[in-house]
Amino acid sequence: MPRTVPGGPLFQLDSHPSGRHFLQIPGPTNVPDRVLRAMDRPTIDHRGPEFARLTREILDRLRPVFQTAGPIVTYAGSGTGAWEAALVNTLSPGDRVLMFETGHFAALWRNMAQKLGLAVEFVPGDWRSGVDPALVEAKLADDRAHAFKAVMAVHNETSTGVTSRIAAVRQAIDRARHPALFMVDTISSLASIDYRHDEWGVDVTVAGSQKGLMLPPGISFNAVSDKALAASKRAKLPRSYWRWDDTIAMNRQGYFPSTPATNLLYGLHEALAMLHEEGLPNVFARHQRHAEATRRAVRAWGLDVLCRNPAEYSGSLTAVMMPEGHDADAFRATALARFDLSLGTGLGKLAGRVFRVGHLGFFNDLMLCGTLCGVEMGLALCQVPHTGNGVEAAMAHLRGAPQAALSRAA
Repeated sequence: MPRTVPGGPLFQLDSHPSGRHFLQIPGPTNVPDRVLRAMDRPTIDHRGPEFARLTREILDRLRPVFQTAGPIVTYAGSGTGAWEAALVNTLSPGDRVLMFETGHFAALWRNMAQKLGLAVEFVPGDWRSGVDPALVEAKLADDRAHAFKAVMAVHNETSTGVTSRIAAVRQAIDRARHPALFMVDTISSLASIDYRHDEWGVDVTVAGSQKGLMLPPGISFNAVSDKALAASKRAKLPRSYWRWDDTIAMNRQGYFPSTPATNLLYGLHEALAMLHEEGLPNVFARHQRHAEATRRAVRAWGLDVLCRNPAEYSGSLTAVMMPEGHDADAFRATALARFDLSLGTGLGKLAGRVFRVGHLGFFNDLMLCGTLCGVEMGLALCQVPHTGNGVEAAMAHLRGAPQAALSRAA
């Protein structure tokens, strides 16, 4: 039966579409066949020696991804759970924390902190910019009594495609000589954008499995500094499942205090092997290359990238602003109905105003070109004003900036 797409023309939809679905939201991302095959194995005894070996190998392979020598606590749970773990392991009721409104997910983390009984100072933002290091320094310099117990930031804001400069924020904290813990959400940046837990002096890094790590949702992480571990001994917020010390102690033997997501861990083991085979510097360069190609397409169409500052462009995703009077969700619905292409929706105050192109995880040049082709055809079908050939602009960049691995082979 024909179906009307809101804001678009009438299409005859096939109930059995052929070809692959283009899942180009900024997570969950496409899961590689290698990872799917690794997960398709019988579950083993999570108290046995084979599982212990698996756990140790995963933790050894994870540390270079976080760029840390410290403990990484792994949970069967979502990134939201890892947010909570970061807070309840380090803070006490009534503690003051400093946060920055960089987008929808920063606001959600703020809401969680408030529900847990923390006093949040939430610095307003325009959702087009990252955390301002100068503002961090000024806020902390004014806090002579050291009332702020933590500074919390989202590295890559999934709702906006803005990447905050975490190293510069760390430097701002140091210049203010402030003892606050530094907590960073890397859910849409880990294994996609260069991130350095130890070098940047981060105390708690929050991450999830479903984006750069190329897995389905279901595993989350806290990378933890010595300073954060010390704070956990004094913290008074209630915690049980999320308690770090139980997991860290059992991980030394290769086990977990509760039932782990065994088959997802099989997949994580394989995904980490893939990342290390490619080489993390090459992974980061690939993401930046695809991000730049996407931005060139957007500019060729005469549309605007949501992120204002080129120094804060995301390697994981690009949020594209729709012209005034045109509904981004109607456009997305058309792209899905006509081309089986899923694009990210606008979240929160950006609902209907932007669409998001995910270019992270298991992704290559032809996947990007197919995605951008679907976007360009969708813009035309929805009569969204645009100029130029964005796909050609992206292709020109990809032809002129080959991947590092291909350059070496040549």
